[in-house]
Amino acid sequence: MDWILYFVDLIRHLDIHLNDLVGTMGPWFYLAMFAIIFCETGLVITPFLPGDSLLFTLGAMCMSTNSELNLPTMGLTLLAGAVLGDAINYSLGYWTGPRVFKSEKSFLLNKDHLLKAQQFYEKYGKKMIILARFVPIIRTFAPFVAGIGKMTYPIFLAYNVIGAIAWVGICMGAGVLFGQIPWVKENFEVVIVGVIFISILPLVYEYLLSRSAAQKKTTTDAPDMNALTSEFKSKAG
Repeated sequence: MDWILYFVDLIRHLDIHLNDLVGTMGPWFYLAMFAIIFCETGLVITPFLPGDSLLFTLGAMCMSTNSELNLPTMGLTLLAGAVLGDAINYSLGYWTGPRVFKSEKSFLLNKDHLLKAQQFYEKYGKKMIILARFVPIIRTFAPFVAGIGKMTYPIFLAYNVIGAIAWVGICMGAGVLFGQIPWVKENFEVVIVGVIFISILPLVYEYLLSRSAAQKKTTTDAPDMNALTSEFKSKAG
């Protein structure tokens, strides 16, 4: 229970904790931020790591007075983490596929997460790789789904890079533009909560839609993972 409370406090006071880490870690701080973004986008077991809120906070920190962080270096570091994370996630999906989703009850490795990403893929096609960057959890599973579907790698790579540039640029850019406004600085916790709230709105919307559809449907067949794999292949091209 203590680690849950610590995690909540970490998110609420992200700027304070990160400033402490900058002073403690020095240049290694860049590597730590690379690792967080890499894991958040590259490993299906870590979709809970901060993404949008972290990018916003780092953008604001880079512009603060007497900041030890360099904005271009931080931006390129996070961009590299986002691109490489998706590339690894794609490879995991390509080589392992739905076989890793054997647990029906696990919070981290759950078929429901994969199915939500698959539905997102059905709705948006290949551009899902870009759009999913802005949707927590879906962001983590989207490249995995693309790998399962054997999406042509050059196409995936192009969407991966474009999506990473858009995601890092917009979220960090928001921090750069608004992070030094006096009201934002004085109410940073509220702003971070707002960023998180906006980030999860698409998930809430999709949940309400799926719940409404489920209420109208009296019977639902169990998902066939082999059939999904074949469907991914036919769509990925």
